[in-house]
Amino acid sequence: MAAIRRAAAVWLRIRALMQRAATGLEAFLESERRQLPLWMPVALGIGIVGYFMLPAPAQWLGFGAGALAVALLGAMMPGWTGRAALVGGLLAVLGMGVAWVRAESVAAPRLAREIHAVWIDATVIEREDRAGRGQWRLYLDPHNPALPPLIRISLRKPPLPAIAAGARIRARVSLRPPPGPSVPGGYDFARRLWFEGVGATGFTLGDPVLIAPAPPPSGPQEWLEKIRVHLTRMLQTQMGGAEGGLSAAFVTGDVGAVPEQVRQDMTDAGLAHIIAISGLNISIVVIITMFLVRRSLALIPWIALRWPIKLIAAGTAALMAIAYTLVAGAQVPAVRAAAAALIVLIGLSAGRAAISLRAIAVGAFLILLLRPEALLGPSFQLTFAAVTSLVAAFQSQPGKWLTREHDGDLWITRTARHAVVLVASGCVAEAALAPIALYHFNREGLYGMIANLLAIPWSDLVIMPLLMLTLAMDAVGWAVPAAWLLRQSMSALIWFSHFVAHWPGAVMRMSMMPFAAYAGFVIGGLWLCLWAGRARLLGLGPIVVAVVISAAARPPDLIVSGDGRHMGVLRADGAMAMLRPHAGDFIRGMWGDFVGTEQTLPLDEVGEANCGPDACVLLLTRGGRVWRVFATRSKRIIARPDMEAQCRAADVVVSERRLPPWCAPAWARFDARALERTGAVAVWLGDARVAAARTGEGAHPWATQIAPRRVHYRSRGTKAAARYAGPPVR
Repeated sequence: MAAIRRAAAVWLRIRALMQRAATGLEAFLESERRQLPLWMPVALGIGIVGYFMLPAPAQWLGFGAGALAVALLGAMMPGWTGRAALVGGLLAVLGMGVAWVRAESVAAPRLAREIHAVWIDATVIEREDRAGRGQWRLYLDPHNPALPPLIRISLRKPPLPAIAAGARIRARVSLRPPPGPSVPGGYDFARRLWFEGVGATGFTLGDPVLIAPAPPPSGPQEWLEKIRVHLTRMLQTQMGGAEGGLSAAFVTGDVGAVPEQVRQDMTDAGLAHIIAISGLNISIVVIITMFLVRRSLALIPWIALRWPIKLIAAGTAALMAIAYTLVAGAQVPAVRAAAAALIVLIGLSAGRAAISLRAIAVGAFLILLLRPEALLGPSFQLTFAAVTSLVAAFQSQPGKWLTREHDGDLWITRTARHAVVLVASGCVAEAALAPIALYHFNREGLYGMIANLLAIPWSDLVIMPLLMLTLAMDAVGWAVPAAWLLRQSMSALIWFSHFVAHWPGAVMRMSMMPFAAYAGFVIGGLWLCLWAGRARLLGLGPIVVAVVISAAARPPDLIVSGDGRHMGVLRADGAMAMLRPHAGDFIRGMWGDFVGTEQTLPLDEVGEANCGPDACVLLLTRGGRVWRVFATRSKRIIARPDMEAQCRAADVVVSERRLPPWCAPAWARFDARALERTGAVAVWLGDARVAAARTGEGAHPWATQIAPRRVHYRSRGTKAAARYAGPPVR
């Protein structure tokens, strides 16, 4: 009986605590009821993330069932708690369904395996020039039912000018299925190409041959593409060099002619957003259009007194934003920015606040509903993080005090307040964008706040008006004077970005941020921005935890490419040693970003390695023991006695070949057979841990269709692992 009484007392205390928590939650939601609609795109996004992160249909259905159970529970609960649970659960189910339907609706045939040196006849769908990087791409519709209806090929030099959208060509190409992530947790190219409809990628062997030139434009899309190409070439010709490439990027979004060094300088200076057709560019076009139209109509009294000139100006600005977006190629960032601008213009026309968190939430909700895959892209995250954080900061009490005009203030006080607002804006934006940039790009410019204080006004007040003037003057053949001024303004921007990017400590690099840390930053940031009361400060907790996790994260000791050809070894000094001395720039750059280093060197130059033309043996001390790694780096056959001896002595074997069963290392073997199922792998020897790139692909439609199979690892005694059996097989 005593035990029953104690259990009953415990239950009563637990029940009282639960009732108190429920009462407190209801009171909190009641006080924040005006903020609850802001969480609707977040709930939709949770469902979208559930689809992309969970690997199998059974788990997608389980997630949906769980969210639906939350909604049903909310329907039975009273008050704001019940409403929040009901709406949030239903939106999570909707997000899961929208992402699933979208992924299946864009399904297109994909290449199953690599094809080498095949002749194809094809129609050019799109031409992409990246002269600044020395790259050219063609999107083709091959006239071959055995190939996917859309493929992307790269060229080593620029094709003929006549090879444009609509032209027919013949080319000898090598093709492969869309590649997955090159590092575990890295950017999934196969997923992006799936939503673009691209079924294969490859390169040409020789120059493509023109069979028939592109026909004259016959529809709106063709005319828009012709206008876009004309504007791009006009600006590049009038201006020349990096200035011409930047000018074209501002107008049409074509960054192909921007030199790689200029792009890197602008990224390191925190100015990369300026050359992307996004909110800044479209906002400037809308503001200038509204100002000119409204002021021009106001000069005519008869019109000003009888017509709604504010509504006319807003409508004209909306049409200009749409036209600008179409000319710029209607890329996702431009479409998103145009949608946000239209929402703002509608709000202005209705007499509402121009920019508010609700308008931002509406824009995010519509984009996620139509293009759920955009949620995973850095462009979407950077845009909404910057805008949301700035609006939330200036809707807070300190922000309102800073931006409110005070009667009797002297001009010097107002000037000082505006300066503080600019500095605060830069700090808030940098704090919001830094975790996203570090997670996606593994680098962040530390002086972006200072650079933007000067570069954004320069772009707004000088470059964009000169661009509009140059385009207007080109229509009547008088573009030369305006183009000269535009070139000087672009040169100043290029010089300034180079100057800031080379300040001491201008760039912070870090290895791949763990997803748990990134989730902490996102949760904490949303909590800080979307609530209005003091409880918003609780969002600092997840951010602190995320900082600790990021600081404790350690880059891997080994990275192996998905085909086994390349292996990277992280040294104690932070440099990465590459198995093959002539590894390409792509793999060096991608792996360097993954581990947070720019220093690479051949494995032959590492003292712990003994390399020959066919193989390398490497001794690494990790986790209090010595690990022996054996890696092949040629396809020449190695005599079985020598190969078997090296396999038996090694802890880890890496090879691009399919190794026979008798090659049995002590711990792990990464050969062609294993890697075709795991993809690229990262290895932490001290923790005896392996991360595989294909772990998260699961049953998604863009996943490599290979039956999953667990890779087993064995453990071995320290004494045996410390043996060194001499030089590698040559």
